[in-house]
Amino acid sequence: MKKTTNIFIATILSGASLLASCNEWLNVQPSSQIEDTELFNTESGFKEALAGVYSSMVSSKTYTKEMTYGFMGILAQEWDYYYSSQYQDAAVYKYDASYPTNFISGIWSTNYSGIANVNNLLAHIDDNPRLFSRDNHDVIKGEALALRAFLHFDLLRCFGVSFAVNPDQPSIPYSTGLTYRVFPQLTVREAAAQVETDLAEAEKLLLVSDPIVTGRAVNESTDNGYLINRQLHLNYYAVKALQARVYMWQGEWQKALSAAQTVMESGRFTWSTVHNMQTGYDRCLADEHLFALNNLTIKADVSDPSFDEGSAYAFAVTRDRLLDYFDNATQDYRYTFLFKSGSAMHANNRYSTKYDMPSSATNTFYMYKMPLIRVAEMYLVASEALYRMNKADEAKAMLNQLRMARNLPGIDELPQDFNLELIHEYRREFIGEGQLFFLYKRLNVTNILYTDIDAVAEKIYTFPLPITETEAAQREPNF
Repeated sequence: MKKTTNIFIATILSGASLLASCNEWLNVQPSSQIEDTELFNTESGFKEALAGVYSSMVSSKTYTKEMTYGFMGILAQEWDYYYSSQYQDAAVYKYDASYPTNFISGIWSTNYSGIANVNNLLAHIDDNPRLFSRDNHDVIKGEALALRAFLHFDLLRCFGVSFAVNPDQPSIPYSTGLTYRVFPQLTVREAAAQVETDLAEAEKLLLVSDPIVTGRAVNESTDNGYLINRQLHLNYYAVKALQARVYMWQGEWQKALSAAQTVMESGRFTWSTVHNMQTGYDRCLADEHLFALNNLTIKADVSDPSFDEGSAYAFAVTRDRLLDYFDNATQDYRYTFLFKSGSAMHANNRYSTKYDMPSSATNTFYMYKMPLIRVAEMYLVASEALYRMNKADEAKAMLNQLRMARNLPGIDELPQDFNLELIHEYRREFIGEGQLFFLYKRLNVTNILYTDIDAVAEKIYTFPLPITETEAAQREPNF
């Protein structure tokens, strides 16, 4: 039998014991000590299996470093300073060098391992619907389908060429089951269609079951608090936001606008307040999270090693470059409150505070969070979609809502180079969150700011498939 990758190896999740609080539901670690038949005999086992997938995403190989502020931040040229021995090759897009090869294979294997665990859950969830109380079957199944779509879509954004280049280029396999057969390599268009299918089914299930939509009251004494903190799960509105991302990727402007409007008009998400930012209570903009990860070791594993001036591994920008990012608008709340100055020999450096623990918060709602989708993105999606549909005044109004929320005046006219303004706004809004590189890729921009490399000619927007795939699974070239 040919050697296969983690796509086909399911990690069985531990079914240890019924967890005591909603935070613990989000920190179950994968294990291999229990058989499926035991794990999926109870509703608690399904909850733990799903929690294990979320927990597996709290990985430095993906969403708590390399897919947010690490590798992806370097590729987008977000930082002036970083640990050069690890990232110097990535900064010039030498994907065949040792560190970039490891970053890329880590993204591939970690996401596909998570997908395998999702598929394991989905393979059993309809066996005995009577196991579940109230709406939990539909909630768990809806989240699992949405997670499968989320993980595949990020793989597609990494390993598939942009729609603007060739939607019919071979890209990634879309894994939907637990089997040793090799899943076929799909084109970009086909993989995106599979993402859409999973999201459509997730949307249908969550619309009628998710407390964030239905308004059903949930507390710690209800179901052990399982459905509390819906922003730490792929909830209904996060699914709509992910649909908006996918539609933008495909150039489906009206569909993207409609999905974004569902989120913006829900009334469920408010802008973070200047008071909470100023006091250090909410530097991660938690009120705006549509989907975030719960990372209980965020101080030890993220903020201290990566954003503290005393760390040799710290990421930083210079004062002048940060001023350039914000067009010298120092009244912008993001400039004022979401960066801190260094001292002594590091006085000219500026360090992101997004992942700092709150200085005075006692409400865990503002603690331990790493955002993956925020409501600000929906305003930028809506503005861009309206602009592409030749509705300049409406596009300007959407952009101005975001600007005013950040203490900036509204603009009278859209900039002549709308794409450049969009890039600037994504950089200001999502620095350290991993979205800017994907915007460059979707727009197929020739020059990433702060580098002279021709990104299109050098084909830097598409990662090479891991060697295990090209040798063992005999994949077609993906770019």
